[in-house]
Amino acid sequence: MSPAADSATLSCAECARPYSADDLARFGVVLICPDCKNGYVQKLREGVAPAARAHFAGFWVRFVAYLIDGIILMVIGSIVQFAMIGSLSPFRQPQPGTSPDVVLGAMAGLVAVVFLVDMVIGCSYEAFFVSSSLCATPGKLALELKVVRPDGARLSLGRAVGRYFAKRLNMLTVGVGYIMAGFDSENRGLHDLICDTRVVRRQG
Repeated sequence: MSPAADSATLSCAECARPYSADDLARFGVVLICPDCKNGYVQKLREGVAPAARAHFAGFWVRFVAYLIDGIILMVIGSIVQFAMIGSLSPFRQPQPGTSPDVVLGAMAGLVAVVFLVDMVIGCSYEAFFVSSSLCATPGKLALELKVVRPDGARLSLGRAVGRYFAKRLNMLTVGVGYIMAGFDSENRGLHDLICDTRVVRRQG
């Protein structure tokens, strides 16, 4: 996973030329190439350039990104679940005289399997895209957003998985965890606070 992170191509915030992550100096969430570094430092001393000014994504743009991802996951999940339930169709046709307890147990088992499959698909989707060089799910990419650490670094796979499950905690708060992003100074939801992440707008 480290080699992939090192080979990621990023852009200098000053000249916009592409560089590898190792070649760029980091000033908060701002990445500067060696050629622009001295000039940028001088701007900082003169107060011309902010050192770590990130454009945090607000509640509504994140909400729209969430809807886009939700639609994508719904389509994928429906296809997988239809295939699974279809393969279990004989199981759904109880024989005459079958005990109601057996039927209910079979239905509960099927619901549990569907729930687990839905969770695996959602977790894989979120963790793969957010921990990749894209730093964003397709929904966030469509709206020019990305998920990063406070210093602008991309998330590890483990942290991306943890963030997915932290997002599911928002269900226990009846969505309040998401709404928190509309009031926090850095637009952090509950899951961002737990995993120490930020959702920012792409620059350059």
